[in-house]
Amino acid sequence: MSYAVIKTGGKQYKVKSGEILKIEKLPDSKPDSKIEFNEVLAYGDDKTIEIGTPTVAGAKVEADLIKNDKDRTILIFKKRRRHNSRRKNGHRQQYTMIRINKIFSKDGKVLSEAEKIVKPTKKVEAKVKEKTAATGK
Repeated sequence: MSYAVIKTGGKQYKVKSGEILKIEKLPDSKPDSKIEFNEVLAYGDDKTIEIGTPTVAGAKVEADLIKNDKDRTILIFKKRRRHNSRRKNGHRQQYTMIRINKIFSKDGKVLSEAEKIVKPTKKVEAKVKEKTAATGK
């Protein structure tokens, strides 16, 4: 199984094709759009590895943007004892959820590709409902 180490948002992520990640929010990004990460620090598989200095020129990772959202609220509470001084604050970090599609090597060859996502049609959903109703589960 091929993997790559990419850098985005000041952080490094080890990614595989088909994987879903939460990364720092990407500016000017819309859902269901394609994203390319050109800052690939390393890529390889179980037998070989290619390490960049600091990045591998020509290597890239292609991903689909699933959604932009905010994380859970993190509460920050500061209290100074015997001063009747307290402060409560909250923070919701914005993130982008992506799905890795393809990993390309430095010469443009596809190292690994994710399986296509097949969305069920209404006919398939109706058949599933019939089977569950028949079995009583």
